[in-house]
Amino acid sequence: MRNFRRIEIRPAVPDDVMMIASVLVSTWRATFRGIISDAYLDAMKVEDQAIGHARRMRSPGAFLLVAVDMSEERVIGFANYGRARAMPPGFDRELYELYLLPEFHGAGIGAALLRAVAAHCREMQASSLFAWVLAGNPNRAFYERLGARAVGQGRVSVGRQSLEQIAYRWDDLAKLAGFGNISA
Repeated sequence: MRNFRRIEIRPAVPDDVMMIASVLVSTWRATFRGIISDAYLDAMKVEDQAIGHARRMRSPGAFLLVAVDMSEERVIGFANYGRARAMPPGFDRELYELYLLPEFHGAGIGAALLRAVAAHCREMQASSLFAWVLAGNPNRAFYERLGARAVGQGRVSVGRQSLEQIAYRWDDLAKLAGFGNISA
């Protein structure tokens, strides 16, 4: 039986940046080992990721939410989203990143983060949301379970690798914002 903790989802603040970066590095190493080169994953530095996320926090039109385990007062996941960067017209919001420490998978926290993103996008009058997901990502089914449909393919460079990615789209943000419950 899983020990559920009290989880709070809130906008990120500058003091969260190092924990956000740590979540990203830990999650990439756990999720993408065997997909992205070990050399690239092993060379990732929390400090470098923190610099990038601090810059994103200051970017107009980009937003960052965190999931905080209140029993330990630590960030365990985050979602970064904003204006669509590079997709055909009709895609007005993009989920840039959604990462959750692996030990919290299956507890509904990732879905709660995604619902919070969808609710905020609706408040901004967005009609849809999309995300690029690595084709080899073992967590792709998460997006599909939450109603996303594959609408395109592309490639992304990660280090010296060119990897296939899939664009997933949600057309009904009201439905996505109300998906499921979290016991937190």
